[in-house]
Amino acid sequence: MDVVAGILIVLVFFGAIFVGASVRVLREYERGVIFRLGRLIAQKGPGLILLIPLIDRIVKVDLRTVTLNVPPQEVITRDNVPCRVNAVAYFRVVDPNRAVVEVENYLVATSQISQTALRSVLGKAELDQLLADRERLNEELQKIIDESTEPWGVKVTAVEIKDVEIPEQMQRAMARQAEAERERRAKIINSEGEWQAAQKLTDAADIISTNPASLQLRYLQTLLEIGSNQNTTVVFPLPMDVLEPFVGKGAAGRAAGTERPPRPPAPPPPEPPAADEPDADDLPPSRS
Repeated sequence: MDVVAGILIVLVFFGAIFVGASVRVLREYERGVIFRLGRLIAQKGPGLILLIPLIDRIVKVDLRTVTLNVPPQEVITRDNVPCRVNAVAYFRVVDPNRAVVEVENYLVATSQISQTALRSVLGKAELDQLLADRERLNEELQKIIDESTEPWGVKVTAVEIKDVEIPEQMQRAMARQAEAERERRAKIINSEGEWQAAQKLTDAADIISTNPASLQLRYLQTLLEIGSNQNTTVVFPLPMDVLEPFVGKGAAGRAAGTERPPRPPAPPPPEPPAADEPDADDLPPSRS
């Protein structure tokens, strides 16, 4: 009995090992590439998979999107500006068979081709394009990397340039350039404002010239606006055109019979000295 029990235990043990070696469970996002005696036979999954122990081998492949952080690369742009650029690439496996058979390690291969493409594409662009035209560069990078990884069954969905580091001297030069550009725009805007103001003043002068009284009204209105502050003292000449109605009214009254006030008599002219009387300077000095 002891021998039979021992044999049963051994059989159960080897049966458990057999079952454990022949049964695999794959998740929804996993696929299994099956090799039988070294030959690719099928792609299975997800769910329960049965294998022949010691004959079949399985390689699991993850179908989820992989976020690949491209290491920072030293790049010299087309206008000879050194910069340090890093990026991120998003890709996923669309053909597990080719991802296992056609390349040794598709993760490492995709990373290396991403670094090479990043240096190649950004080396052909100028610094201004690298800073302002990233969308076009991202599309170009995605296209180049995707074409290189397509034979491996890998699909690159997006590539994004994350950061661009430029030397400090170049940053100061760009800051001075931006400041000069802002000053140029401010001067142009100021000149356009002066031109528009001069144009409006010319139009106003043409309108006012048709009626001179409007100039006086505008003049008085401006004085009223200035004198609204009680602490303001305004000294201005009074135009004669304003007093003309009053002067004309006085002349009309004198014409109707109003006498003018008498004028004061003019002072008599001074009498000249007599010719026969000698001057004090011509008299001889007196002797004592």
